[in-house]
Amino acid sequence: MPPIRTLVLDSFLLRTVDIAGVDPKQLHALSVGVRWPHRVPDWRTLLAAGRGIAAVDEIGRAVGSAMWFPYSDGFATIGMVITSPRLQAHGAGRWLMDEVLAAAGPRAFGLNATREAHRLYQSLGFVDEATLYQRQGRALPPEDAPLPPGATLRAAEPADLDALVRLDARAFGAPRPALLAHLLAAGAGTVLARAGRIEAYALRRPFGRGQVVGPLVAACDADAIAVGRPHVEAQAGRFLRLDTRQADGPFAAFLARSGLAVFDTLTTMSLGRSWPAPAPDGPVSYALASQALN
Repeated sequence: MPPIRTLVLDSFLLRTVDIAGVDPKQLHALSVGVRWPHRVPDWRTLLAAGRGIAAVDEIGRAVGSAMWFPYSDGFATIGMVITSPRLQAHGAGRWLMDEVLAAAGPRAFGLNATREAHRLYQSLGFVDEATLYQRQGRALPPEDAPLPPGATLRAAEPADLDALVRLDARAFGAPRPALLAHLLAAGAGTVLARAGRIEAYALRRPFGRGQVVGPLVAACDADAIAVGRPHVEAQAGRFLRLDTRQADGPFAAFLARSGLAVFDTLTTMSLGRSWPAPAPDGPVSYALASQALN
């Protein structure tokens, strides 16, 4: 547990607490205050996957948060950095980032920065790496298309977890077994296989206003489209979201035809070193688990 810190900010006396001890309903109220879509169950998923701190005021209300998600001894992602609107002009974001970086210890970090927070992260030494496209909308029924050569498609099963973890680690650059186990149990998955070997997968779960697809890992656009199509079809007529770094190409075009327009862009950033490198000539992360989890 990180040590308790205090800060007098304007007329507010704030202290940090372990975020694990904060009621998720309070954290939900905090994210609603900045118009983020996270529901109480989404917060519970994040709390199960990571660690962090919350800033609370004199009467115990959560007015800020910052989390980190360790994937190895040397790398973690940062996310859910939120400050109450009334404190945003008083340096609370910098204070929270200083605290969470200290609590996470010496390691490299990655995050996805909103336009509003980009300058703050630059001031802390984070450097730009890529653009992230938040695509969402009312899903349209996808067009029929043949499977890629030699491929079979089926629903993901619990017994597939080890294969998914290995494939995901090659694309993400670090293994995420606990996260994938949770996400696989929380929703639906699709796998693409050739000769019995899983070569692509996509997971979908409830999130925010509807459902989100991610992670989605594949070696090429055709395979990514094949594992993504069943999830678009399942959500046709309903809200669907997918966060991707694919700016153009067949996969991006498929998302556009499926009703998932670019809603916002963020900047993927790193501190200490670049993000863990995926395996050379290996699979690619076509969709993130989330902007915080990556």
